[in-house]
Amino acid sequence: MDLKQLEYFVRVAELGSFTRAAIALDVAQPALSRQVRLLEVELRQTLLVRNGRGATPTEAGKLLLAHGRGILHQVERAKEELGRVRGALAGRVAIGLPPSLARVLAVPLTRAFRQKLPQASLSISEGLSVTMQEWLLTGRLDIAVLYNAQPLPEIEIQPLREEELWLVLQRPPGLSEEPPPPPMPLRELAEVPLIIPSRPNAVRMQVERELAALGYRPNVALEIDGVSAILDLVADGAGAALLSDNAVASSIRPSAYRLRGIDPPMRTRLSLATSAQRPATLTQQSTIDLIRETLKAVAPR
Repeated sequence: MDLKQLEYFVRVAELGSFTRAAIALDVAQPALSRQVRLLEVELRQTLLVRNGRGATPTEAGKLLLAHGRGILHQVERAKEELGRVRGALAGRVAIGLPPSLARVLAVPLTRAFRQKLPQASLSISEGLSVTMQEWLLTGRLDIAVLYNAQPLPEIEIQPLREEELWLVLQRPPGLSEEPPPPPMPLRELAEVPLIIPSRPNAVRMQVERELAALGYRPNVALEIDGVSAILDLVADGAGAALLSDNAVASSIRPSAYRLRGIDPPMRTRLSLATSAQRPATLTQQSTIDLIRETLKAVAPR
């Protein structure tokens, strides 16, 4: 059984589409289809039901999918073990970070990765938590750091920590440092024009949920899906934002903003997520440890 054919089949079965699998694998769709068909001929089994909506595994396909994931994982582990004989772990690790955390974590994490895992390669992507959960399921990511991660059977979640959300306001020109204002009652937050990401951003959903519990809705002035753009608009006086203090501290001009707490405090859960269908390799586990260490060093709590 050809390992590449097995890899192609597993990806098509997981994504439910030859088109999506061809994009994920970066191969031409006709070549992908041909290799999967050759695998079916060799096994004398129909593994996938092709239809206009995609491809779904047959009973034989489901059985091979379960075995195939394990086989491919064992091959990856074997490569890593051989790498350890040479004195270093190898392989590629794809990480997903939320934009606000990427500004703080990407550079020191990359530096630590190169130092601890010089034979391995690292890929970092930014995305919303909901999007990154989908990327984990499709194999585009190996590890993701998520805000308010929703439990799914296919995803394993490890808690990292909680972060407090602050109301980020424009600091008027010429205003020197001043004592922090008292926390704003949560119900008054409904009157503040907010610059906030669009749904289903984790912070957006949390703000709506907590205000709805009091019978209020947020006053959305602008919907912007980008921390840098949100902070630029706050500095320009277009409204206020709800962000972690790390997002502000890592901005180009942290002195351009004032932070005000919320009463009761609004906190977001930060978690590490991996696919439950593909156990972490040794390189990936080492990377998870690096994420924890680096986050603790650059953004201590």
